Amino acid sequence: MSEVKLIITGPPGAGKTTAIAAISETPPVRTDTRTTDDLSSVKEETTVAMDFGEITLGDGQKVFLYGTPGQKRFEFMWKILVEGGLGLIILVDCSRPEPLDDLKMYLENFSDFIEKTGVVVGITRTDGGNVPELDAFYDCLESTGRTFPMFEVDIREREDVALLIDALVSTLEFSH
Repeated sequence: MSEVKLIITGPPGAGKTTAIAAISETPPVRTDTRTTDDLSSVKEETTVAMDFGEITLGDGQKVFLYGTPGQKRFEFMWKILVEGGLGLIILVDCSRPEPLDDLKMYLENFSDFIEKTGVVVGITRTDGGNVPELDAFYDCLESTGRTFPMFEVDIREREDVALLIDALVSTLEFSH
């Protein structure tokens, strides 16, 4: 396994683009455009196709990172981007009104891919007021019959993004 393709998904604003920019060894490829829908009050730009970055692990293995668009209307891109993917990182934005519902939605929409691969969940933006306890996220996973590694992360920090990637790669190595 000299090249690994990992997918990063989550709702708009969860930090997919930021995470890839924080860790990529090359300038990330971005497909952002001006936000024109109800998200425009939250963020000026949104990803419409994908973000792409790459890193090299200590053993020389290349890891290609693909960030999905967050909006459900770009679901067709999700299906394209997971082709050939070996693992999934789901970012959950706790500043959104229903982060647990967001997690359920991504678990459901990526369920076919999840059945074949490893998954790690990154909980972002936990410094707000009405943030669910980490146990609530574990309960949410268990209610779907799943358990995955889960971490509170600041996706602006290279070390936090590296933690998610390392955990996912370890999960993939353990399961194969």
